[in-house]
Amino acid sequence: MGKINFYKYKFEHITNIKLRLYKFQYIKIKKNMNQDYIVPDNWCIIEEGFEKDRVMQSESLFSLGNGAMGQRTTFEEQYSGKTFQGSYIGGVYYPDKTKVGWWKNGYPEYFAKVLNAPSWIGINVTINGEALDLNTCRAVRDFKRVLNMKEGVYTRSFVATLPNGVEVQVKATRFLSLQYDEVGVIRYEVTPLSEKATITFESYLDSSIENHDTNWEEKFWNTLEVKHNQKQGFIVAETKKTAFRVCTFMENRLDVNGTISGIQKVNQKDNYIGFVYESSVGKNQTARFEKYAGYVTSFNHPKEKLIAETEQVLAKVVDLGFDQLLKKQQEDWASVWEMADITIEGDVKAQQAIRFNIFQLNQTYSGKDPRLNIGPKGFTGEKYGGSTYWDTEAYCLPFYMATKNAEVARNLLKYRYNQLGKAIENAEKLGFKNGAALYPMVTMNGEECHNEWEITFEEIHRNGAIAFAIFNYERYTGDFSYIPEMGLEVLIGIARFWQQRATFSKEKNKYVILGVTGPNEYENNVNNNFYTNYIAQWCIKYAKECLDKVKATHGNDFERVWKKTNLSENEIEQWLAVAENMYYPYSEALGIYLQQDGFLDKELKAVAELDKKERPINQHWSWDRILRSPYIKQADTLQGFYFFEDHFTAEELEKHFDFYEPYTVHESSLSPCVHSILAASLGRMEQAYTFYLRTSRLDLDDYNKEVHEGLHITSMAGTWMSIVEGFGGLRVKDDTLHFTPRLPKQWRTFSFKINFRGQILKVLVSQTEIVLSLRDTSLKVNINGKDVVVEAGKETKVTI
Repeated sequence: MGKINFYKYKFEHITNIKLRLYKFQYIKIKKNMNQDYIVPDNWCIIEEGFEKDRVMQSESLFSLGNGAMGQRTTFEEQYSGKTFQGSYIGGVYYPDKTKVGWWKNGYPEYFAKVLNAPSWIGINVTINGEALDLNTCRAVRDFKRVLNMKEGVYTRSFVATLPNGVEVQVKATRFLSLQYDEVGVIRYEVTPLSEKATITFESYLDSSIENHDTNWEEKFWNTLEVKHNQKQGFIVAETKKTAFRVCTFMENRLDVNGTISGIQKVNQKDNYIGFVYESSVGKNQTARFEKYAGYVTSFNHPKEKLIAETEQVLAKVVDLGFDQLLKKQQEDWASVWEMADITIEGDVKAQQAIRFNIFQLNQTYSGKDPRLNIGPKGFTGEKYGGSTYWDTEAYCLPFYMATKNAEVARNLLKYRYNQLGKAIENAEKLGFKNGAALYPMVTMNGEECHNEWEITFEEIHRNGAIAFAIFNYERYTGDFSYIPEMGLEVLIGIARFWQQRATFSKEKNKYVILGVTGPNEYENNVNNNFYTNYIAQWCIKYAKECLDKVKATHGNDFERVWKKTNLSENEIEQWLAVAENMYYPYSEALGIYLQQDGFLDKELKAVAELDKKERPINQHWSWDRILRSPYIKQADTLQGFYFFEDHFTAEELEKHFDFYEPYTVHESSLSPCVHSILAASLGRMEQAYTFYLRTSRLDLDDYNKEVHEGLHITSMAGTWMSIVEGFGGLRVKDDTLHFTPRLPKQWRTFSFKINFRGQILKVLVSQTEIVLSLRDTSLKVNINGKDVVVEAGKETKVTI
C-alpha cells in the first residue's frame, strides 16, 4: 500500500469510528467525575459531614481572596490531622534556587515562588482545659461548610464532643474585605451544649511559616519585630533576597452576653505572638470572639512606617465593627455580580460551577494594581509558584475585558510592557540580539524562572499570546491608544525574535522553526509545530500593520518608537521575508495541517482505545513513552483554529477537529474550554456541553485528583469563554458584536452581561429566541448573520 493511500486508510478508519469514540469519551469523562460531596446549589459551595480524608480538598475549594491577598480555609482552631495551611500576598515572592543536577547557558537561576505568608487566622480554643481539635474529638456532627459566593463570606459550623465529654456548638464566619483589601475578619462563636464551661481563646500571629514546595527546605522569611500594645499585635517580617516587608496584625474582641473580656495573658516568642482571653460561659450561652487581622506591606507603604500604617487601618475597621464590614462586603460583591454573573436555568450543577469560576477569578485579580497578575493557582496553593504564565493573555484577558472595564484589561497589558526590558534580557541570554524580546514562560518580575528546559528554551509560542492579547484588546475595546503608547514596542521586540528564531531551509525553500514545544507539552523538541509557526507569521504581519497605522495616525509616537528601537525599513523587510515564506507541515492525503513534522509517523491509536487504568497517562507512563505517542495534552493545532478561526473555513475546522480531538487526553486544565468552544461552533452541542462540564467542574468534582494542591484559576476564565464565546457565539467583527447563540438541551435559558466599549449589554438565550437589552445609547449587533439595532431601555427579541 502506498504511503498516501495508507494515510487515507488511516483517516477513513478514524472517521468511521469517531462518533463511537466520542461517545465512549463522554461516558469516561462523566464516570471520572466521581467526587460528589459538594452539594449542588445555585449560589453556594456546600459541604455537609466531616471527613478527615477530604479536609485538604475543602481547604482549596473554600479558599478566600480579595485581589490583594488570599488564603486556603484551614480551620481557625488547631487541627492535628492532615492540613495545608496557606496564606498568600499578591506580588510577594522569593527566588528559590533551581534544583537541577546540570546547568546550561541561559538556564534560569531560580524558580520564583509565591510565599506562604505569616499566618493570622489561628485561634486556639480550649474548653475546661481540653483543646478543641476535630481530629481528636470523640464525635463531630452537623458539620457544614458554606462558601456564599453571592456575598463573599465563608462559614463553618459543627457540634463536637471533646475527649473530656463536653459538647459544644461552633460557628465560624470569615471573609476578606474587598473594600479594605488589607483586612480579613473572623467571628468565632462557641456555645456549650452539655454543661457550663470555661472557654479560653488564644488568638495568634505566626511567622515561623514554611512553603510546602520549597526545594531546599529553606525558610523564606526573617522576622524583624514582634510587638504588641494594650490591644493589638504585630509581627514585622521580611522576605529573604527580595526584601518585601510585611506587617501581620491583629486586634480581637471577646463578648459573652454583652460582657467584653480583655487580654489576660500575652504569649510572645521570636516568631509568634498570642493573646489569651478566658471566660466562664453558661450552658447554651454563646462566647463570641472576633478577630480583625491581615497584612500591611511595603508593596504599598514605606517600610519604616508599617506598624504606624497598620494602626490606622485597624482603627478604621475595628471602629466599623464586624456587622458593618459584613454589610459592605455584601454590597461590594453585589456590585461585582451585577456585571459578572451568568445565569443558567434548568441545570443546578452547571449554574453552581460557572458562579464558582467567576467568584474565584474575582477573588484572584481585581485589576486595581498593574503590578499584579494572575497565577494558575491564584491564592489557593503553591503549585506553579504563583507566577504569571501565557494563560493570562490567552484565556483570562477576555473575561476581564468583558466583565470589568477597559482599564482593568489595559493593566494586564501594561504589566507586560513594564517587563519588556526583562523580555529583551531573556532573549539575549539565549543568543538573540538587536532588541529581540522573548517573554518568559513563568515570571514574577519579567525574568524567566521556569525550571524545565523543554519549557524554558522551547515553548516559545508564549510570545505569540502576548501579541494576540494586544490585538484582542484593541479589537474588543476599540482602544487603539495602547499600541502607540506601549504596545508597539512590545510587538517590535516580538517580531524581531521570530525573525531571528526562524531558519531558512534550502531543501524546503521556506523558513522553518526548529526545536520547539507547542501548547501540547507531551511533544518536546519538535520541528515546525504548526501553531508556533502560524502565530510567528501572524505576529510579524500584525507588527507591520500596527507600525503602518501608528505612522499614519500617531506620527509623534511613531517617531519616538522608531528612534528608541533603532528600527529600519531593511529590518522590516527581513521580518516580512520570514512571514511571507513560512513553512507549515501539511498532509495532502488527509487535507490537514500536521501538528508538527513527523506526526503521522506515530502509532495513531485514539484515546478512547486506551486502557482506562492507564489514564491519566502523565501519572502512569514514562516520559519517553508519552513523547513517542500521538497524545495531545491540550489544544495545539486547534488552539490556532480557535485564535484565528476567521482564517479558516468551517469545513477546515471540522476536518481538523475530527482528526485531532480523538488523540487529545485533555490532561491540561486549559484544554476542555477550547474544545467546548470549537464543538459549539460546529453545532456539536452534546460534545460542547460535556467539555463545558469538564472545565467548569474540574475542581468541584476533582477530575484530576489534585484539588488539594489548589484550584485551577486561569482555566476558570476558559469556563466563562465556553459559555459566552461557545454557547453565546460572541465574536467581534468589524467593530460589531456578533452572536451565534446555541443552547445545550440540558438548559432552559442562560444569560450574561458584557461591557462592550462602555455599554453594558445583557444577553439572554432560550430555545427559541435571544433577548438583548441595554440602558444607554442604542447599539448595532449581528445575530446569526443579520444586523439588529438594540435600543436603549427596550428589550430586543430575535427568533433563533
